[in-house]
Amino acid sequence: MNRYVSFNFRSLAVAILVCTMYSSLGSAQQKTQSDLTRRVKTQVQPTYPELARRINVKGTVKLMVTVGANGSVKSTKVVGGHPLLVGASEDAVRRWKFEPATEESTGIVEFTFQPND
Repeated sequence: MNRYVSFNFRSLAVAILVCTMYSSLGSAQQKTQSDLTRRVKTQVQPTYPELARRINVKGTVKLMVTVGANGSVKSTKVVGGHPLLVGASEDAVRRWKFEPATEESTGIVEFTFQPND
């Protein structure tokens, strides 16, 4: 009897986790409507992670980036991409500098990783 109850709680926990993940993805997709039209003054390219290079991981990482009025990146949120590539993308975009503006702006930045053959 305890195994059955334990199994149901585990299943319920997994179902809640999956629903939470999908609902957060849905809201992120709605926020991607705005374009980041501010000019980039300093742009840093991500470093291809060694582990990703060794196992030949390639793909595109999409980040929702919020830029403060002063032109610095305030926050990032992962919209999509391979987990081995996300960290390098976030590290790079946080070092970007944009032209100042009167208010903050939000938009999508994409990085494409392609291993050299």
